[in-house]
Amino acid sequence: MDNSSRVKQFAARRLREFKPRLGTKLAMEQQEVLDGPVHQAEDFPIPESVLVNDVTTFVKKELDEQTFNHSNRVYIYGVALTKTHFPHWSYDLETYYLACLLHDIGTAERYLSTTKLSFEFKGAIVARDLLLQLGGVEDQADSVCDAIVRHQDIFVKGGNITMIGQILQLATILDNVGLRANLIHSRLIETTTAAFPRKGWSEHFARVVESELRLKPWCHTSTFEVPNWREGVESNFARDVRGNSVMKPFD
Repeated sequence: MDNSSRVKQFAARRLREFKPRLGTKLAMEQQEVLDGPVHQAEDFPIPESVLVNDVTTFVKKELDEQTFNHSNRVYIYGVALTKTHFPHWSYDLETYYLACLLHDIGTAERYLSTTKLSFEFKGAIVARDLLLQLGGVEDQADSVCDAIVRHQDIFVKGGNITMIGQILQLATILDNVGLRANLIHSRLIETTTAAFPRKGWSEHFARVVESELRLKPWCHTSTFEVPNWREGVESNFARDVRGNSVMKPFD
């Protein structure tokens, strides 16, 4: 596909990917999942393209294995969530996967301690620049950038968000603290963690949270904390990550 066709393709999807925040639809009974299809990780293959390969090479160089595996689990959980509960949603799988691969790039060693920007914001900038440098379409790069900026806006009430951004939010918080794990079947968690092992992800990410809070007490992650959080006060977010009882058997 030439660049002109890709631009038209993503422009056409732009409006389709814009969705309001999810409301009571997420308050589902466990039975809805149990009565539905039992998905496994292999049902959601990773998108393949030159751009995906190039970004994967970059990410593997910059991030540790735990974070890379987390990014892939987020992709699988996100696609499974939409297929199960929002089958009418139409979005670009490659764009979502790129957002997943890059959503935590701001936690890489070369970025986390070298900027005053919160890791989501720095990571979003790095991701956008990278995609454009690799020949990606600006509309796609913008979609990935916006989703990464907002992927920890868990406490924002009201307003709208892109579909890619909403799915990324749901899937990351599910993998990190187990929130809304009732929306996916336990078999999916078992097969996904087998394909992309957690390797102590809960403790690993909790330490990343604590590290950024020490480095940048003003960071966006502080929205998870008590008002006027300061160093020396236990991190609510890190505690919740460590206390992820859903994923504990797989850590």
